[in-house]
Amino acid sequence: MNPILVKTIEFFLSLGLLVMIHEFGHYTFSRIFGVWVEKFYMFFNPWLSIVKWKPGKYVKWFSHGNEMAVAGDNDPNENKKSWRATEYGIGWLPLGGYCSIAGMIDESMNTEAMKKPAKPYEFRSKPAWQRLLIMLGGVLFNFLLAIIIYSCIAYSVGEQYIKFTDATEGMEYCDGAHQAGFVDGDIPLMADGKPLDYLNFESINAILMAKEVTVLRDHKDTVTISLPKDFLEMIQKDAEDQEAFMDYRLPVVISQIQPRMGAEKAGLQPGDRLTAVNGVPTPSFTGFAAELQKNKGKSVSIEYLRNGQKFTASNVYIDGDGMLGILRAPGIDIFKTTVKHYNLLQSIPRGIQLGWDKLVSYATSLKLIFTPAGAKSLGGFGTIGSIFPPTWNWLAFWELTAFISVVLAVMNILPIPALDGGHVLFLLYEIITGRQPSLKFLERAQTVGMALLIALLLFANGNDIYRFFFK
Repeated sequence: MNPILVKTIEFFLSLGLLVMIHEFGHYTFSRIFGVWVEKFYMFFNPWLSIVKWKPGKYVKWFSHGNEMAVAGDNDPNENKKSWRATEYGIGWLPLGGYCSIAGMIDESMNTEAMKKPAKPYEFRSKPAWQRLLIMLGGVLFNFLLAIIIYSCIAYSVGEQYIKFTDATEGMEYCDGAHQAGFVDGDIPLMADGKPLDYLNFESINAILMAKEVTVLRDHKDTVTISLPKDFLEMIQKDAEDQEAFMDYRLPVVISQIQPRMGAEKAGLQPGDRLTAVNGVPTPSFTGFAAELQKNKGKSVSIEYLRNGQKFTASNVYIDGDGMLGILRAPGIDIFKTTVKHYNLLQSIPRGIQLGWDKLVSYATSLKLIFTPAGAKSLGGFGTIGSIFPPTWNWLAFWELTAFISVVLAVMNILPIPALDGGHVLFLLYEIITGRQPSLKFLERAQTVGMALLIALLLFANGNDIYRFFFK
């Protein structure tokens, strides 16, 4: 099957699932608190619905019109708490989905219903704490889905990792670690005499708390590093700058070639190991990327290994962003790996830990969006779709779906009007002050928020288009 078609199917399958789970979170808490959900849609349906269904009343295919329900219309005695009172459907615009909740200002901007007296089954009639849980429902369900997926992966296939002793290129360390005596390429062996296995929280914590760390240097010398008492303070600045204390030192092995860029024009192929730029050895990706940055907008020579033989590619163009046009292979495709299996009871806490680690990691990286480099790297649907594998791989699909679910949870909780986080912000204000924002304020905030989201959507997808046609 065509790789682009595979990626497209994976993307929409993942997006459809995540949208349904997110909106089902809002729907579930609405039902719990007796709030009427007018419409529940996967994807948006401006002007046209692929299908819409009102239980016991109608099923319509390719129905035109997007009329909004008003609480109490047609059947004022209908039990609004029943799931049968909701219209369910699938729209044609796959940019998200929505759960239209009676009595609140949302993306539908149905302000006419808000001018009528509040009904007991409406969102606005419920206590603030119930409304808060309704708005947090989507984020909560996305995070729970990620935990469930990670737990299932841990139980079904285990966790694949690289032992320190199997990482033949050793580790890379932050500046504070260098000052304490670590050298890039060192392989950690023991912390205070206790063996170290692989890169995880426990290993890092053991090193940070240790007085002495034993490493293998240059694959021959065993060296003991006595850590200074202020070691944690030494690496604190690096942590604040989002620089990891240590990570695997990965050689640059190509996994995919991006079209119309320098690597493709130079004849480089997947599987090639890039070893030098303009004669400067680059044993790891960090050094390789640094050399590319030095030669932005220039042509360079690149030495590489292919099937054990050395070759040199001349006049390889590096674009203005320091990009060669390659996707590099992950460590598990380069080094020998070990699989750790979990039983049912072990898999659940492991899933929780993985979900939390991904959430914290992504949330802390958001500040990069506000830098010039971060803004340039921001991508839309094309970027998200491109990270899926070109051949069908269920494990990769579920791992990416879990991660994107975490991303959606973080993005939706941002305190921006029109997002769940904006509603949460206003509800917290109400809970703290005892005063509810006015209807006019909420309408204006929703309008501003929608404008910001549309602008962000256009910018991100515009980056994708620019990169596709011009880079």
